[in-house]
Amino acid sequence: MTERNIQVAELDRRAVEDQEVEIVERKGIGHPDSICDGIAEHVSKAIAQAYLDRVGKVLHYNTDETQLVAGTAYQEWAETGQPGAEKGGEVIEPIYILVVGRATKEYQGTNIPVDSIALKAAREYLGEHFPALDLETDVIIDVKLGEGSGDLQTVFGEEGTQIPMANDTSFGVGHAPLTETEQIVYNAERELNTTFHESHPALGQDVKIMGKREGDEIDITVAAAMVDQHLSGIEEYAETVEAVREFVTDLAQTYTDRKVTVEVNTADDLENESYYLTHTGTSAEQGDDGSVGRGNRANGLITPNRPMSMEATSGKNPVNHIGKIYNLLSTDIAETVVSEVDGIRDLQVRLLSQIGRPIDEPHVADAQVITEEGVAVSDVEAEIREVVDEKLANVTDVTRQVIEGDISTF
Repeated sequence: MTERNIQVAELDRRAVEDQEVEIVERKGIGHPDSICDGIAEHVSKAIAQAYLDRVGKVLHYNTDETQLVAGTAYQEWAETGQPGAEKGGEVIEPIYILVVGRATKEYQGTNIPVDSIALKAAREYLGEHFPALDLETDVIIDVKLGEGSGDLQTVFGEEGTQIPMANDTSFGVGHAPLTETEQIVYNAERELNTTFHESHPALGQDVKIMGKREGDEIDITVAAAMVDQHLSGIEEYAETVEAVREFVTDLAQTYTDRKVTVEVNTADDLENESYYLTHTGTSAEQGDDGSVGRGNRANGLITPNRPMSMEATSGKNPVNHIGKIYNLLSTDIAETVVSEVDGIRDLQVRLLSQIGRPIDEPHVADAQVITEEGVAVSDVEAEIREVVDEKLANVTDVTRQVIEGDISTF
């Protein structure tokens, strides 16, 4: 039986829910940084699946350096009363996306066309999530996948081992449960880009939510790109902005009894015809560049009140890349502990790897906890250790879940 270095201790701070000021952010799927995250991860899954199909195992690769260079566009209100006429503006200079990384292109005589696989996957992702983006004219996708480092490929592909060896000395961080503000911010963007968008196609995919809580007052600021071809004019724009505000306000009330104020597109100046109007649904058409890892962490949020890893989760290989596996696993551990162990108010988990060491044996697995009144850390320590140990013993489940698309990375 493996003896893992698991530490459990009291968390030396107030629970985030009790702190006077809390800040939480989520960049929606249409934000340029999230576009890069989404493409990198979709390409990653496609390459991993191709390796499994062709050679029976996932080979060395990473696509976590994907970049986006913004294009330019002009916007116009949709023409009305003219069936078949062009609606809205157009893209003048296409958005440029560069899928960058490393990948194994030949294995024991079998060639794997990873560049073509990556190009197809990137186009699939954009086509699925960005209905206002014309893939023929509005975006250029380039793929540059080099070969991996020889020493890291050796660490990656150790033969005869069931548990992969860590590719790096790095760490991952997770926390649970989400605070009320975190839940509002996370779910507001997801619901706006699904439920709300279905009945309001004028809302683009570039939705950014910023939450601020001071005491018992929560302020939510929404930046919501609108799509010109679905709006007849400024009145309809203003109506859609107000619909977004009402939708988020109603959603927030399902997560908190605190006072919630929601503001949308606060930079608008309608009298001077200044508003957040796009042609494609993303600010990537208006000079806003993007890069993998600059947005949401592995749990879908940006949380400066909590420790965070700066590792980019999206696009990294799901077999032994600690920047991906330990961020996802630490989040899963924290959520599982909170759901299965009573008496926990706030929990953070840190997993540290050591390069070349089995990924189920971290250098340290550190769980820090704030318990409810009347509950001592010693009362829950054994249960926490049991969950951490079990999750580490089954660490390769993360690989399967990532490739099958069961885990979100941003």
